[in-house]
This record gives sequence, structure tokens and C-alpha cells, in this order.
Amino acid sequence: MEKTKEKLWTKEFVTLSVINFVATIVFFLLMVTIAKYAVSEFDASTSTAGLASSIFIIGSLLGRLGGGRIIGELGSKKTLFYGLIGFLITTLLYFAIFNITLLLIYRLLQGVAVGLVGTATGTIIAQILPANRRGEGIGYFSLSAILATAVGPYIGLLLLQNFNGFNVIFIFNAILAVVVVLMFFLIKFPESLTKPVQSTSTTQIQDTSILSKFIERRAMPISTVALFVGLAYSGVLSFMSFYTVEIDLEKVGGYFFLIYAIVVILTRPVTGKLLDSKGANVIIYPGLLIFAVGMYLFSSTSTSLVFIIAAICIGIGYGNFTSVAQAVAVKETPRERMGLATSTFFILYDLGLGFGPYVLGKLVPSMGYRSIFSWMVVVILISIVLYYFLHGKKESASRKALTNN
Repeated sequence: MEKTKEKLWTKEFVTLSVINFVATIVFFLLMVTIAKYAVSEFDASTSTAGLASSIFIIGSLLGRLGGGRIIGELGSKKTLFYGLIGFLITTLLYFAIFNITLLLIYRLLQGVAVGLVGTATGTIIAQILPANRRGEGIGYFSLSAILATAVGPYIGLLLLQNFNGFNVIFIFNAILAVVVVLMFFLIKFPESLTKPVQSTSTTQIQDTSILSKFIERRAMPISTVALFVGLAYSGVLSFMSFYTVEIDLEKVGGYFFLIYAIVVILTRPVTGKLLDSKGANVIIYPGLLIFAVGMYLFSSTSTSLVFIIAAICIGIGYGNFTSVAQAVAVKETPRERMGLATSTFFILYDLGLGFGPYVLGKLVPSMGYRSIFSWMVVVILISIVLYYFLHGKKESASRKALTNN
């Protein structure tokens, strides 16, 4: 007799997803506008303006690095609350920017706050989801960030084009920050999330190293793969506008992230269910291969049709890898270490996504964009090999053993 499915779309699940969505909107909205603000208001150099944009990612890494540890010490509820208060305060600080140094400091601190919020919401979601629907649930939850990557830049550019000055952007962000703080009080937290997490794992008791207080070793294998996959995609995220101008596809280039988001929305429900029923291998192997095909088409395209097909392939491959890999990181980990698993995954993933543009940007003058994107195909293929040895082989063996039993 088939078991009744446990409820997925609870009030708490939806509220946490919206909080993550709004915080990510502010992140991407500022990513596409703050460099121009630094130049126009403080006459910053191009490199300093770029730092004003990217220093947020460094702050986010710091927030994630400490987030898992803080969850273990204070519990998920308090960590989320403190992260949201920090997010509100640092968003309001944009009204008190008097020089480029303060801008950089505020950006760094806001990144820390968003890192805490992202780690806390991801951890709470993993903890409240039914175990047999965790992959599906994390897949839906990660859509909140995917949608924000398309909505945030669109709103930012829209506000920039239709209003004089940047105060309207800062006011809009402040309103969003107040909204997410108020939404926190709509969440009914299980008692287990309101107190520090006590470990009952023998493995955890024996592991007393300093590193174990900040990093979850069980999440490291899949997170290492995510670092390489994030690196491969980072050039698309950062150099899209320059590349489409170079290949004379600027008009269609504006639709890339919209197509990407639509594809992810349409495929995520399917891949989430597949993960719970068939495991990660059935999604990640073909997904990364499709991502490689998409990157090859992206690097060699000269027509709008091929460009759109590339966006579809990248959406199917890369867009689904991130949620599946995050679910794997959590599934490999005991409940009391889920906060550290979530932060470990995003630390390595953000390293690839955040520092990739700096590394690739150094190579662009000598190699050109097409060549850079062509080499990213090789990076994706390397990530497939890494996945096989770091996780895929073990999962295949464990599923075979379950089938035999």
C-alpha cells in the first residue's frame, strides 16, 4: 500500500523561501548597480568599483564560514534572526555613505549578514522537510534563489534607468529588508530549532579539531565538485554583457538569464523527485554533460538560435546541479551537522562563483572570451571525473547493495 506523502508546502516552507528570495534579490540588484554608484558618486576607478561589487561575496563567505558554527552554538532560529537584523542594519547604512571606504565596509558587512541568512534558511529548510521528500523540497527552495538571480538585476537596471540618483534603489532595498524581518515572526519554529544543537553522533564526539567546528567533512566531496562547476559558470555570469557585444548578439543576450530561469523552473520539480527516488547520479552525470554541451555552444555561437539553445542547455545542466549537489551535502550529514554542511557547500561553491571572474578576467586580454568559455568545457568535464571519484562511485555502490538486499 502506497504511503501518503508528507506535506511539503507548509507556511514555514513558503515563508523561508520568500525570505531567501528577497535577500537574494537585494544581493543581485546591488551587484549590477553598485559599481556605477561607486564611479558616479566617488569617482572610483574601474578596479575599485569592481571591488565594491565583489567584496559582498567575500563577506558572504565569512558569514557562511561562521554560520554553521553559530547554528551549532545558538540554534537555527536565533542565527536567522541575528542575520536578518544585520541585513536590515547594513541595508539602512547605505543612506550614510560619505566615501568609498565606508561603501566597501558596508558591502562587506552586508555580505556577512546575507551569508548568515542564507545558511540559516537553507539549514532550517533541510531540518523541517520530510526525510523522504528532502531532495524535492530543497529543489523547490533553491528556486527562490534562481528566480532572484533574474528578478534582482532586472529591477536594479529598471530603477537605474527610470529614476535619477540611487536613493530610490536604497529605499526599495530598505523596504524589502523591513519586510523580511517582519516575516520572521510569521514562522512557527519547532522546539528543536530554538536551542543549540547537541550532537549524538559518535563520529562527531571524536572529531574535536578546530576545522571541524567550521567545516563539515562529509559535505566536502560534493562541495569540491561544486567549486569547479561554479568556476565554469562564473564567466557567464560576469562577462555576459561584454561577450554578447563582442559577438554582436547584445539584444538576445538580455534574455539569457530569463530563459535560464524558465528552464530551471520547468525542470526542477522533475529532478527533485528523481533525486529522492533514483539518487543523484541519474541527474548529475547527464546534467553536467548537458552543461558542457551548452558551454561549447555558448563559446562558439554566432546566431541567436544557437545562443538560445545554449541557454536552455546551461539551465538544464548547471541550473539543476546546484540544488541536487546541495541536497547531497545535507543528506550525507547527521541532522546536528546540517548547518555546517550547508555552509561548507556554499563556501566552496561561492569560492568558484565569486573568485572565478577575477581569475578568468586576468586571462581575457590574452585569450579572448571565446577561448575562455571553450576552456570552461574542459573544467566541466573535469568536474564529472571528480564527481565520479568523490561521490558518484560510492553512491552507485550503495544503491546496488540496497537493490541486491
